[in-house]
Amino acid sequence: MSKQFGAKVTEVEKEAYQRSPQWDGQKFNNLEETVMKVPFKAIPKLMFNQLFGRGKLQPKSPIQHVPFDKQAFLEDSEESKFIWFGHSVILCRMNGKTIFIDPMLGPDAAPIAPFKIKRFNTISLELIDELPPIDLLIMSHDHYDHLDLKSIKRLAPKVELFYTALGVARHLKSWGVEESKITEFDWWETKEYNEMKITFTPTRHFSARGMRDRFHGLWGGWSLQNASEHIWFSGDGGYGEHFKEIGKRLDAFDLAFMECGQYNKLWRPIHLFPEESIVAAKEAGAQLIMPVHWGSFTLSDHTWTEPVEQFVEAAEKESQPYFIPRIGEMFTVRLAKTKKNRWWERQ
Repeated sequence: MSKQFGAKVTEVEKEAYQRSPQWDGQKFNNLEETVMKVPFKAIPKLMFNQLFGRGKLQPKSPIQHVPFDKQAFLEDSEESKFIWFGHSVILCRMNGKTIFIDPMLGPDAAPIAPFKIKRFNTISLELIDELPPIDLLIMSHDHYDHLDLKSIKRLAPKVELFYTALGVARHLKSWGVEESKITEFDWWETKEYNEMKITFTPTRHFSARGMRDRFHGLWGGWSLQNASEHIWFSGDGGYGEHFKEIGKRLDAFDLAFMECGQYNKLWRPIHLFPEESIVAAKEAGAQLIMPVHWGSFTLSDHTWTEPVEQFVEAAEKESQPYFIPRIGEMFTVRLAKTKKNRWWERQ
């Protein structure tokens, strides 16, 4: 079996999952009913778009990213620093530690499919060699566009610790990551790390790397809070009541990275549409928001700019502050509050 599939869940792991309220003995479940069936008659159109319609859905030429400046990133600062490398990849510098979220830097978001889903920005695996040591690598779930074998294999030697959704560790271990480096989280679990509070928050989504392991791992978002800033990575998932619960349980967020892109009406329960992303952010208590899960791959049948265009339109309609950096651009919360840039219109 290809290493891309990761590892099958074992009986020992199933026994460990019993501690989770989300585990029913065979699989993990969402907090509310989530139907994901795609009608058979819709499959030909989806296949056609992936095989022949992709050229109309992505930029005419690769999106150039801002080169990584290691010295500037590592310079001492009272403010946290962030870099978006496209899709859902976020590099953070908080409390003097380098934190990497969902570091999918590989060239293909469908490595086991009969057709490739190629990256359309200039980010590549070579970027990993430019990065400083990674103190903490955080994973939201095990889908290929988030958990990438090539990226993990190249990153692993420079990562000190891994925080992952419950059920992701088995893949990492099968790829050579030491078990002692990995901590798995259930929803609402919190750990103190370097004077930061890190919490795994629920989403409405699913997990799978093959045909027979759907729901064998958990999925979610991440809250990172230090003494002066509170950051939230929403994770993949459709709209649900959990956003209000996040807003009730956690302090307001200074900055939220909101999923917005690769949606389709056929799988609306498991991905946020742009207008839903704004509503969800408000309910969760986000003061400043930024769209992620776009800008790298064509995984649905909308144009590559539709998510960000509709996100901006909805945010302005609701008077919701937002920020959209260029891919690879370093920023702080303070800078993000004052800067606007519609860079995608020049592609």
